Amino acid sequence: MGIFVISRVIQRTYHDSVRLMRVSEELSNLGSVNKVFVAMGTDANKRVLDQVGLLTDSIKQAGANDLTIVVEAESNSAAESVLLQAEDILKRNNEENNSELEEFHPRNFEEAYKSFNDANVLFLSVPGPYAALEAAKALNANMNVMIFSDNVPIEDELTLKKLAVKKGLLLMGPGCGTAVINGIALGFANVLEKGPVGIVGASGTGLQELTTLLDRMGIGVSQVIGVGGRDLSDYIGGIMMSQGITKLTLDPATEVIVLISKPPDITVTPKILKEAIASNKPIIVNFMGENTISKQEGVVFTENIEDTAEAVFTLIGKGTGPFLSTSSETLREMAKNEGSKLAKDQKYIRGLFCGGSLCDEAIDILGKHFKGIYSNVAVSKEWKLENGQISKQHSCIDMGEEEFTLSRPHPMIDTSLRHDRILREASDSSVAVILLDVVIGYGSHESPASSLAEAIIKAKQNAAKNKNYLSVVTHVCGSKKDPQGVEGQEEILRNVGALVLPTNAQAAKVAAAILGADLNRGVI
Repeated sequence: MGIFVISRVIQRTYHDSVRLMRVSEELSNLGSVNKVFVAMGTDANKRVLDQVGLLTDSIKQAGANDLTIVVEAESNSAAESVLLQAEDILKRNNEENNSELEEFHPRNFEEAYKSFNDANVLFLSVPGPYAALEAAKALNANMNVMIFSDNVPIEDELTLKKLAVKKGLLLMGPGCGTAVINGIALGFANVLEKGPVGIVGASGTGLQELTTLLDRMGIGVSQVIGVGGRDLSDYIGGIMMSQGITKLTLDPATEVIVLISKPPDITVTPKILKEAIASNKPIIVNFMGENTISKQEGVVFTENIEDTAEAVFTLIGKGTGPFLSTSSETLREMAKNEGSKLAKDQKYIRGLFCGGSLCDEAIDILGKHFKGIYSNVAVSKEWKLENGQISKQHSCIDMGEEEFTLSRPHPMIDTSLRHDRILREASDSSVAVILLDVVIGYGSHESPASSLAEAIIKAKQNAAKNKNYLSVVTHVCGSKKDPQGVEGQEEILRNVGALVLPTNAQAAKVAAAILGADLNRGVI
């Protein structure tokens, strides 16, 4: 049986990346298909196709405003059928969008603004090279902007953020995955109640983890402002985190301000803290993994996202004791039970994450108990994986990084990449623990736990055939009112033998304890 590749270019037909991700996911699940690639004909996408051997002559001629579809299948008829299905799905989506907007479907920002001139936020998801122009149009029309797009030049980001501040507006992003403005969820976000906590964060899943943990505590949010991963660099200077603090300072619904991100560059931290303290509102700060900040009066510093939620819980008077914490004794007993089933040579943890911040948090926690954690997102060269596709010893992989998501759905949308990776990691007889995050909410897979459960069952069966035991430790990041339902997702995972912890931090701690780490001590 041969392999057949066919492609089609539909000129001057734009679809946003989220829609194309979903089309790719839907078609990739067909049994006769090896690969499906549905994306705009940008140079970056062509490079990806070239790397995987799917760059056809017709795709080479496509422009950035052209829609490209490439199918690799086991027969020419199967490939043709999938290609027609792709066109049909996209056509159907357009018709649905047109019917929702009834008589008017704007083709560009100018038309949309004329029709919706009372709107004050633009959600922007276009190819990175074009995002700055559209964002500038919106800012000049006095609209706040959330740039979901990646690959926006950092010089453009700086220019746009300076313009936003000048106009008293927000420029969230680029690469801003999560925001909740006046109760409206944007991007990957969750169903949350309104409340007194205003949050400014650089990351998407860090914000989701914090807000959903607060939700479990019965604490709502006023505003959740994402600023993008580069905002706290020396080059950008924390411009938008500062602007976010200003907005929350003036917001009467915000009683507590929380800042959450990876550690800012050294020149940015003092500026951000000074502005936060000047708000005269209670401040909680979690710069994940940062241990060098000197304590300052008026600021509560926390170590991980769970600690941050607990600090909010205490500060606003909901309680004085741990709400989310599981006792160390319970965690140790859980870990001891799992660890007793391992074979002698099983000694490594493999974390496979769809959330970048959740991966970072796990690396920080595991690093307290083991000499080092290899990762595709490691800051230290010593622990940086040369190839994120190949794990080494203890590893935590952020599968939401560009090396995995260029021209294919994010793992929060499409679970197939992690499904395959779980099986591959489990085939390594030295692997003892698979550590997973499961992120639900708007934009995510309709039931990620169901899909991952299939891989967990197979992985555990394969381990058993090799006379090994595979421990799977998970955490579901989500709220009770999310479409997928956090409790239902947790139950699916428990039913296939996975441990389910209430926080990402606890999941990482249990993973370490399964391999003998003393949670009350340091590196082993």
